[in-house]
Amino acid sequence: MVKDVIVITGFAEALAAPEAVWSLVEAHFGVVGFTRKGRSTALKRSRHLSLHEITPPEVESMTAATELADLLDSISLENPKATLVVLPLDDTSLWLIEQMPPSDNWISAGPLKGTAELALNKSRQIALAAQSGLKIPQTCVASQQSDLDTELEIPFPMILRPARAITLRGGRLAKGSNHICMDHNELCSARSAWDEEGDLLVQPYLQGTGEGIFGFATEKGVIAWSGHRRVRMMNPHGSGSSACESRPISVPEQRSIDLFVKASGWRGLFMVECLRDHEGTLWFVEFNGRSWGSMALARRQGFEYPAWAVQQALDSLFVPSKIPECQQPLLCRNLGRELMHLLFVARGPKSKAVKNWPSLWHTLCNVLNFRDRQTFYNWSSADRRVFFADALGTISSQLFKRR
Repeated sequence: MVKDVIVITGFAEALAAPEAVWSLVEAHFGVVGFTRKGRSTALKRSRHLSLHEITPPEVESMTAATELADLLDSISLENPKATLVVLPLDDTSLWLIEQMPPSDNWISAGPLKGTAELALNKSRQIALAAQSGLKIPQTCVASQQSDLDTELEIPFPMILRPARAITLRGGRLAKGSNHICMDHNELCSARSAWDEEGDLLVQPYLQGTGEGIFGFATEKGVIAWSGHRRVRMMNPHGSGSSACESRPISVPEQRSIDLFVKASGWRGLFMVECLRDHEGTLWFVEFNGRSWGSMALARRQGFEYPAWAVQQALDSLFVPSKIPECQQPLLCRNLGRELMHLLFVARGPKSKAVKNWPSLWHTLCNVLNFRDRQTFYNWSSADRRVFFADALGTISSQLFKRR
């Protein structure tokens, strides 16, 4: 164990959780995970960490915060000589850690105090992206249903997205839904489904290829640039990728995002989600200040962002001693999501705004095609059961959610 450092990380059911845990384990940190009571996670099959359940913040947010604080105090008492570091893996855990009062018992490997709001507030992200020279789509904000009754400046087709990654509603954390609207009829349906709890961003519905830009922010600027290009999304309507390919980050892209990061005061790992349209324009979508779904792709290339985040928390001047060089494109696939992609394609589009729906035959051929320089999410030869549990859990959770 590195100088008796124990990393408490969660939520363990986050998509990036297995890869983040293995990054920490390979850096010789002790690891403890926290998970929601009653939720399944593939990491229960791992031999590398112990798991502790807390109340889901979606049921009672402040109870969850109290239970997490109690867990940290308990681990501190049991390991008086250890340094405890807390690493959030998703937006909910990031919010939860931000609510907890400072303590001498642990330090955070998440965002610096005061910067977490940026990772959760997409309206602020869009404003800062525009100031930094990133291309943003035309955006209106709807706060109540009547805002969608008036003539919007946004042309059809449009997309309605929650302005916050998560929203506190009656003591519970909740995530909103995206709605794609081709015409007024589909807009009326989306308006009826919206409960007005949390603003909506109304934007043109852009189609193209999702891309991600990753980096590690230090006091001297962003280093360790990497990125991905989505080959397939689990849901062609818009979702996380089921297969993605590595890509280099151009100097102009680095320059704009570096301005964004410096203006925000961000430190540590981050991901900027973008969309490249059919004309080649790269549009800013959102900023993620925690581990992202395709962490496997970054790690297969040598970018150990989770372990670096912990090392930076221990030493604010930390810089990775070895930063990987650009390699030939690598394809990384999520087995469970690939199988769900087939089911989504077979079902067909839900909105007339979605053009160029994938062919089922071509999709089947692509999913079953295995070639050189391919790898899988959440695969470790030393923790194989996690891979199969993750695939089965992904499929069952998606089917259950749809029911």
